[in-house]
Amino acid sequence: MLNVHSIESFGTHDGPGIRMVVFLQGCKLKCQYCHNPDTIDTHGGEEIHIEDLVKKAVNMKSYFGDKGGVTVSGGEPLLQAHNLVPFFKRLKEEGIHTNLDTNGRLLNHPAIELLDNYADLVMLDIKHMTEEGFRKITGVQNKETTFNFAKHREASGKKMWLRYVLIPGITNTPELLHQLGNYFKDYKTIEQIELQPYHKLGIHKWEALGWEYQLKGARENTQEELKEASSILSNYFKKVKIN
Repeated sequence: MLNVHSIESFGTHDGPGIRMVVFLQGCKLKCQYCHNPDTIDTHGGEEIHIEDLVKKAVNMKSYFGDKGGVTVSGGEPLLQAHNLVPFFKRLKEEGIHTNLDTNGRLLNHPAIELLDNYADLVMLDIKHMTEEGFRKITGVQNKETTFNFAKHREASGKKMWLRYVLIPGITNTPELLHQLGNYFKDYKTIEQIELQPYHKLGIHKWEALGWEYQLKGARENTQEELKEASSILSNYFKKVKIN
């Protein structure tokens, strides 16, 4: 069983090709810019049998083509790593490409098994390059767990994409972008970095939950800022994509 928040049957922004995207319920972070805060509570969601999810994926297989497949996102999927292992294993048995969208803050035994054996691709969210910035954005300490996760994936030799949200003055500064690039410049497994322009589309969800949105004063990026960020990171990564 997996505790599922929702399923998107025709995703085009969550990995290569056309994908079935399974959003799992529950996350230990409370990112200030989260546009799906209703996925944070670990007690929400719907319990769905793994075989029912596999059947749904198999029925969609003709739409996946050569590049598509299944992406598991969240929330934070690694909170359910123990049950993700048999799910990804079954998908691989059916010849379906698997992708894990994660913040990388768990590296226990089932997570390692998932990474090493069954996740064809990992999309790793980099929240911030400093401990202070990471803590302010996420509400928790120790950004190093994410970087340890990246090191493990790099050692496995398997494909990885990075994701990074651009918040003017908070994460989108030349200094931080160069720091990000320098940290990962020698990684061989990183195929691309995806830049996520900051937006306020999730504010109404925060308000519906009775939570105060912490970034009301933040603004969206200008086109010039997006171009500059892409230009800086192009010095370090093979491909830079702005979503």
